[in-house]
Amino acid sequence: MQKLQLDLEGPDPRRGLSGMAKGLVGSEILRIAAEIRTAVAAGQKIANFTVGDFLPREFPIPDRLRDGTLRALAAGETNYPPSDGVLRLREAVREFWRDRLQIEVPLQSVVIAGGSRPVIYATYRALIEPGDTVVYPVPSWNNNHYCHLVGAKGIALETDPEHGFLPTASSLRPLLKSARLIALNTPLNPAGTVLSPSEVVRICEAIVEENRRRDRSGGKPLYLLYDQVYWMLTFGNARHEIPVRAVPEVARYTIFVDGISKSFAATGVRVGWCIGPQAVIAAIRDILGHVGAWAPRAEQVATAELLRDQPAMDAYVRQHVGRLQERLDRLHEGFSRMAKAGLPVRDIPPQGAIYLSVKFDLIGKRGFRTNDEVRRYLLDEAGFAVVPFQAFGLSGENGWFRLSVGAVSVRDIEEALPRVEAALRKAIA
Repeated sequence: MQKLQLDLEGPDPRRGLSGMAKGLVGSEILRIAAEIRTAVAAGQKIANFTVGDFLPREFPIPDRLRDGTLRALAAGETNYPPSDGVLRLREAVREFWRDRLQIEVPLQSVVIAGGSRPVIYATYRALIEPGDTVVYPVPSWNNNHYCHLVGAKGIALETDPEHGFLPTASSLRPLLKSARLIALNTPLNPAGTVLSPSEVVRICEAIVEENRRRDRSGGKPLYLLYDQVYWMLTFGNARHEIPVRAVPEVARYTIFVDGISKSFAATGVRVGWCIGPQAVIAAIRDILGHVGAWAPRAEQVATAELLRDQPAMDAYVRQHVGRLQERLDRLHEGFSRMAKAGLPVRDIPPQGAIYLSVKFDLIGKRGFRTNDEVRRYLLDEAGFAVVPFQAFGLSGENGWFRLSVGAVSVRDIEEALPRVEAALRKAIA
């Protein structure tokens, strides 16, 4: 039989795409990360601070989670899970919130998904009509892309380093009247900073006040998407605040996003959850059910076991936080020394998540015009791979970058810092 060679492209491969697909921009973060992986595979020595992920040999998942998944597979937990999640995991999430956060939520307010990304997308899809306004601070992760996917009008609220690249109630308040959704993330990807409890209170009070106005006028509610997937990873005096503890009335307008990916270094295990008003959660459940975005059944069973084993969970999180803080502190100390020596660098002391905000103040020096030129210089001269804040929506050639420590060892950091110092000295020589 003669082999048939198919013409899969035709003269105009993109002609049949939807307008949404044609306008969709791929992730700049993943593009840079792919570039670094290719360079490493080619033998280049690079300290990779690009991806918000974990290198398993540096940050293994909890034994309880690994062994529980294997046991669940061996026990035949391999069929479809319910569209809202395995019951024992939904119950375990309720217990987790009750024990850790002292908050009771009804079972119907909990939905499980394949990580936190699907529930963020499903929240947008459940609440936002084309043309509705979504307000989100920048830098932040992916809100601009979610707005594009659902046809929303995105308003990017620019933040500044003096406020830790975090929004304030006073900066948000003028935007609330026209918004249908406020999207917040704390601890913050990419900045590694944490909203203060007092600021959370002021933001929630402003949202409640706006919804009281809408109740009187019959308008649709203003919702808060509160992505707290890094909430167990805080350092020093930083403390994560839960909106509904600060202002209980905001509960009816808040959709919480959480999961195991960051707190348990389990990014590839794909178990996340969403908690919120029952009508919203039911819509999210049905959306996820139609696209099949549920977490694998065996991993759900194992996650339930982990969440109910408090000693194992506590021991793991203490060790995990310690490893992250050691790396972030080493970087912070190194950049602080360089700054004291007069080199063009500054950073924000680590507060939470797995990230450090660093400014390499080279724009205008030695011909540097863009953040990408600075990024490539650090990569070429120091084998130091970072992501500019522009990949998270912040405009301007400002020299700010995200450093993620999940894929590096302490030794990688110790070896990289002298190379960065030499590159900075060379740049200003």
